[in-house]
Amino acid sequence: MKATSIKYRLLTATVALCALCALCACSEEWLKPEPLSFYTPENSYVDAAGFYSALTTCERNMRHEFFGDAAPMITEMILSDICVEGTTDKAGPAMDIDNTLLPDLDLNNGDRTKTGWYWEEGYKGIKYANVVVARIDDAEYESEAERNAVLGAAYFQRAYRYYKLTHQYGDVPYLDWEISEPKYDFYTYDRWSILEKIQSELEFAYQWVPEVVDRGRTSKAACGVLLMKVSMALGDFDRAIAVGREITAKYPLMTERFTPNRTKARTNLMHDLHSVEAKLDMSNTEGLMYVVSYPGVDGSDIINIMRNCVPFWNSGQMRTPDGQPGTSQAIDPDETDPEMDLNKTYGRGIGRARATNYFQYTIWRADKEVNDMRGVYNRDSWRAISDLRYNSPALKAAGNEWYGKNIIKLESMAIEDTIRCWYQWPHYKTFVPDPLATTWQGGQTPWYIYRSAEVWLMLGECYYWKNQPQEAAEALNVVRRRAGAEPLTASDITIGEILDERARELYYEENRHVELTRVSYLFAKTGRPCEVFGNRVYRLDNFSGPGGTGSNVKQEGINFWYDWVMAKNNFYNKGVSHRWAEYKISVHHILWPVPASAINTNLKGVINQNIGYPGAENNQPALTVPKEGTVLGPK
Repeated sequence: MKATSIKYRLLTATVALCALCALCACSEEWLKPEPLSFYTPENSYVDAAGFYSALTTCERNMRHEFFGDAAPMITEMILSDICVEGTTDKAGPAMDIDNTLLPDLDLNNGDRTKTGWYWEEGYKGIKYANVVVARIDDAEYESEAERNAVLGAAYFQRAYRYYKLTHQYGDVPYLDWEISEPKYDFYTYDRWSILEKIQSELEFAYQWVPEVVDRGRTSKAACGVLLMKVSMALGDFDRAIAVGREITAKYPLMTERFTPNRTKARTNLMHDLHSVEAKLDMSNTEGLMYVVSYPGVDGSDIINIMRNCVPFWNSGQMRTPDGQPGTSQAIDPDETDPEMDLNKTYGRGIGRARATNYFQYTIWRADKEVNDMRGVYNRDSWRAISDLRYNSPALKAAGNEWYGKNIIKLESMAIEDTIRCWYQWPHYKTFVPDPLATTWQGGQTPWYIYRSAEVWLMLGECYYWKNQPQEAAEALNVVRRRAGAEPLTASDITIGEILDERARELYYEENRHVELTRVSYLFAKTGRPCEVFGNRVYRLDNFSGPGGTGSNVKQEGINFWYDWVMAKNNFYNKGVSHRWAEYKISVHHILWPVPASAINTNLKGVINQNIGYPGAENNQPALTVPKEGTVLGPK
């Protein structure tokens, strides 16, 4: 993509944002109109280009989930099995979830939690998409196909938010039309009816949205992936399989090295696939949808993934066995070994996403993943603090024997430092150069939203639910063979194996909490015995537990999410403590608290609170989204 076209898209995004500000505000006044400029909807939304400018705002906001310090994606990861919050230098971060995840707390704060970000930004994206949906016939088009492509892209953007909201919050308010004046009478709608509605709209989108679009735009394949996810959430596995087969036929995995990384030492196909170069390469058939941030282009942002996910190797507690400070961001000016520059080789991390033993060790088996390029046995792909070397220039100047030797974990290291500083991480996934910065935290890059690798894993899960283990194994093996892992057999297939494979492949790509919750809803809805927990059966009528104010229930057998996280996350299940907090979760945290501000300012309606949080005693039965027509628009 040419830089001029990128700059044009960034400009149109700005114009669209100005127009949308006439309709939208943020924070607690998230529906109050506030005209700010002459870029009114009437002037802007006169043709397809104007509407695509509005949708560019949606696409830009998708990027914020993955980018920046304490990116919202971290919250999705730490409320699951693969990570916990690792910043142990202060009180407040989401460790003791019983006390940090409450409706009236600051739920959109990098030092606490970003659950509230998903609520606020989810409804912002829905509002932006609704402007297009409501005004779709106010513009002129070259053809019906052009009109339907615009509408399909808007349906995708709305469904993208509702898919997450209905798995993060369950039943939620349903907005399906432009709101042009203050409104204080919202009601909660049943999540199943929301999913059914967006499934039908995604069918429309999958039919009309084009195959070939600019990188970062909504594509037909992206609509297909989201249609698969929603269909799976509803138990419509046959439809998901049909769409998945169409996508994988058109978009094969990248199985040969294809970027300049192939000439670099200590790299492999996984480094190629997840490099900046791969995400810029238009021959990459695996990437189905991206968020974009281009190196050197105004308006781009840095992903900060190395800051978020890499251990805090620059801690003052990282000392040599003889007690000297061992690591430094600055290196000796005469040092010629590039791996001694820890800042530019690994990035300067602070350990926000601290990997669990499940993610570091359990899923990498010596008999099946020993040759897996994605795993810990491949020391080019994964790194540990013990792979790094003492690099402090002061050590070299003093002639200290430890200079250049591998870092050793000292018995004197406090638990706070062990949590934050001492773990392994998937270097091939997290390394994003940041050449314009002194401190490398993760620079500018496009980022995958959907890849065809995930489609294969979704196919495998569909076959699992259909009791077709051989077909499930074959689908998973497409991804495993590419990585170099041993193939699975039908007898290997369990929901645990499927979730393990998603963890191996989709770190910092999938919404891990969302996908665990989707599986939990399916077990509860279908009543299928869960083989990984002794054929335990779950139910929908107590999905979040018994409830009650202050009801931090820690009981197996209520929902799959809690049972799985407690079985796999060695921080929550062992009650790991440090001086600021103890790691704790409860059954009801499968669904997040609706921000109290949204409920309290909704003076004429009722927005339900999730069971287990204060305020749930005021709930009313959720409404049902009609199959035809609209809720807020024309009847």
